[in-house]
This record gives sequence, C-alpha cells and structure tokens, in this order.
Amino acid sequence: MSNTVPEAQAHEVAIDVDTVSKIFPGEDEVRALDGVSVGIRRNEFFTLLGPSGCGKTTLLRIIAGFEPPTMGALRLDGKDISRLAPDQRPINTVFQNYALFPHMSVARNIGFGLEMLGKPKREVNETVDRMLKLVQMEALKGRKTSALSGGQQQRVALARALAPHPKVLLLDEPLSALDLKLRKEMQIELKRLQSETGITFIFVTHDQEEALTMSDRIAVMKDGKILQVGSPRDIYQSPAERFVANFIGESNFLDATLSGTSVTLKAGGGAFAVTPPATVADGPVSVLVRPEHAAVRAGAASAEGDLPVTIRTVVYSGDATTVHADLASGERVKAKMSNSAALGAPPLPAEGETAVLTIAPGGVTVLKD
Repeated sequence: MSNTVPEAQAHEVAIDVDTVSKIFPGEDEVRALDGVSVGIRRNEFFTLLGPSGCGKTTLLRIIAGFEPPTMGALRLDGKDISRLAPDQRPINTVFQNYALFPHMSVARNIGFGLEMLGKPKREVNETVDRMLKLVQMEALKGRKTSALSGGQQQRVALARALAPHPKVLLLDEPLSALDLKLRKEMQIELKRLQSETGITFIFVTHDQEEALTMSDRIAVMKDGKILQVGSPRDIYQSPAERFVANFIGESNFLDATLSGTSVTLKAGGGAFAVTPPATVADGPVSVLVRPEHAAVRAGAASAEGDLPVTIRTVVYSGDATTVHADLASGERVKAKMSNSAALGAPPLPAEGETAVLTIAPGGVTVLKD
C-alpha cells in the first residue's frame, strides 16, 4: 500500500516530509525508510509510533539533521532544510538519557544553550525563570542535576530544550526510563507543556498508551513505511489494516463473510452491520472486535447476535474483568467488562462452563487485510 497520507493544506504544515528514504549501505544494506511522506502541522502533538526497527527514530534524526535523507526532501515552513546542519535548524531534541550536565545547577543547565547563543545575561536569567515556572521547578533552581529524581531531570531537560523557543521539539522516547506511575504523570505534563508553549512536538514511542494519551495525531510505522495517520480515536476505532489494529490496543480477529454492509461471522450469531472499506469486496474477510465491545453472560444463546462460547480463563484486574473463551468455530476471543458496570449483575460463568458472548452495536470492523 502507499504510505503517502493526505495531509493538511500547505499553510498549516510546519514539517513536510516528502518521499523520504534512508538507506544504510553495506554488505547487509538496510532500507530504514522507504518513501515516507507526511505533513506535521503547526502547534500539534504528533507521535511516530511503531515497534523497534520500524524507522521512527531514523525519521526523527533526519528531521533533527543528525542524518541526511538518501532520497526525498524535508521542508520546514516551506523551506527545504534537508542539507542544513542541526545547529542551523530551529529544532531542539530531548534525548532518552536527557544529556544534562551533572556538575551544573538546574538553572545553569536550562540557561546553557542560551549562553552559547550569546544571549545577554538578563535575557538568559528571565528565560530561565520563565522555564522554571513552566516546568514547576522554581524551588530546585540551585540544585545540581545529579541530585534530582528521574522525573525532575526530565523536567530540566524539557525546560532547556524549550528555552530558545524552537519551532519544533523532538522527543525520542523520553519516558522510557521512568516508572509506570511517573510515566503516566509525565504524559499529562508533556501535553500541558505543548499546549502552553504552542510549539510543535514530534514524539517517538513504541508505547501505544503514550501515543493515545498525548497525541493530536499519530503515524503508525512498520518496516520503514507509514501505514496510517490519524487522530487517536481514528487510529483506535478505524484501523487501516490488521497490523495497526493489533499494535494499538487489544484485539480479537475473527473470520467472516462480507455482503454489502453486513458481515456474518464464521462462529455464527447472525448478521452484523458494518461500514466496510471501499477497497474490500464481498466475500471472506477478517474483522476486528475490541474486547471492550464484547460481553459474556451465563446462559444459552437465545437471540440473534448471541454467540455460544466455552469459558477458558477469567482474569480480574480491579477495574475490569477479562474473559477468555472459545467460540464454536474454534476461534479464541476476549471480552473485557467494567467491574463497576457489573455491580449487582449476576456472577460471570466459571472456567469450563458454556456461556453467551454478545458484541455491541458497531463493534465489528472490517479490515483491509
């Protein structure tokens, strides 16, 4: 499939990646990027999401100027910057390891780049104070960065990168070293910083929860190509293909037969209304059912849409219970149900029992492959 995605009008685009390829030569030649095209809009939080080796970090390095493209062009506000050195681009990067100076104070770290640019001392001090307030680190301005926690170090790295007010800020998996609770807190913090500064953020991650939580739009990458670009809701609810559906969230993939705007599952249950992609013809198809769009109850199938199942495992996780079951077709399916919604409801069937699985209206999505 083509990895060129229709984008915003040119006047809205900050970064225009135009048919960019990157080949690392050698005995085992590597095509890290393969004709990637995407427009990243001004003042948006844009995420490059994909597994290790998909090309997302290579694309980030090309935008930063650390790697030249083998083919294609990179434009910033309409100007070709493909061959500009990193220090000639109004673009800053926050690296995975933060790259702070451990012997310097928080304030000196934040102001260091401005000092190197020859900014007047008063301007440096005013900017540092503004950045300290932005990242809520005023009380620690005199502390050495070596004495800070991981989350505090990250705030300093962000403040330093934002201090010169770049047009674009690149973030290369900056949350990966943090523990789960702090990572969730920093997701909200990063989105706040992007919104308050009005700077275009380009974020690289393999973590789909990070992408869904923070992004205005997401580009899902695989094997050096962009498979789909869209809002978190679009990517999650209307994945372009099986890989995207499987990479974003939990998934059930079931065999079905398409006829017009309805599908019949191999497992039975009658017809389900769908809106199939224009490129998918009637006949055998693969469909997606998200676990939260399925539910299990005790009893026997008695209405159209009921699917008989055999319960395999029941997993309680606090806010939800996930039931793993086998359909009559032999396909394995997961249903994830809110425990708060189940208060007062009859108990779920136990492992080994037969039960009924139902799918919410609109819960079946036809995939392209």
